[in-house]
Amino acid sequence: MKVITTTSEMFSTRSDLADTIGLAPTMGYLHEGHLSLVRRARAENKIAIVTIFVNPSQFGPEEDLDSYPRDLSRDLDLLRAEGVDMVFVPSPDELYPSGYQTWIELAELSGVLEGARRPGHFRGVATIVAKLFNLTRPSRAYFGQKDAQQAILLRRLISDLHFNIDLVICPTIREGHGLAMSSRNSYLTANERERAAVLFEALTTAGTTYKAGERDASKLRALITDKLAAEPVAHPEYVSIADLETLHEIEGQISAPVLVSIAVQVGRARLIDNVWLGVHVG
Repeated sequence: MKVITTTSEMFSTRSDLADTIGLAPTMGYLHEGHLSLVRRARAENKIAIVTIFVNPSQFGPEEDLDSYPRDLSRDLDLLRAEGVDMVFVPSPDELYPSGYQTWIELAELSGVLEGARRPGHFRGVATIVAKLFNLTRPSRAYFGQKDAQQAILLRRLISDLHFNIDLVICPTIREGHGLAMSSRNSYLTANERERAAVLFEALTTAGTTYKAGERDASKLRALITDKLAAEPVAHPEYVSIADLETLHEIEGQISAPVLVSIAVQVGRARLIDNVWLGVHVG
């Protein structure tokens, strides 16, 4: 496995490759959710590239950039065991050198849900992913359903900027009691981790009710809100039912695929999760 740390070496190495390339961008501190993306990239392409970069431009001034969990040595061991061909591990100065001033923004998709609560977050996401696409030029790029708004935004970015890349959205990988795997789960105490299962329970209740025929978005929102309210450690920031393409909030009857998403504070951890109704993921 080759570990690359500079953009010049990444460009040089990529120029020598003619095979299909699968890219799995990560911020490291890898868990089974990340590894599921890596395995898809490895299985569906000749070359698998993983990037590890805690992107400072997608963190707000009051967010956890400095404390975000990191363990590069462990990450590299895990990727080596998965048979990854290359890992790109640049420094912030390598990707944002002195004088850097070019950013990518999506006019509408970045201003709702997570974007409304984390100003500038998706500008940072769109910019870094475009840079990684340019450096690695993958055939396919793999992202998880858990970060649903990110996946929807990147699908639009690929289309709008004419990247010749297939975006593969992979199902959320969950812990045994349903909590979506996330690096930030490490902030939870053992008790909080167990009780945070309420997020998936609430989403599952809405999904089951939808499958039984309920199409009133307000009723489904109320089901989720009531379920979360019954768990004292869960403090919801939002409960959303939005159009899966535009992310416009649905107020009446659901007539097209929707993203049902929540953001909930549990202890030190801000947790997000979602289900997609009316469409298959994976």
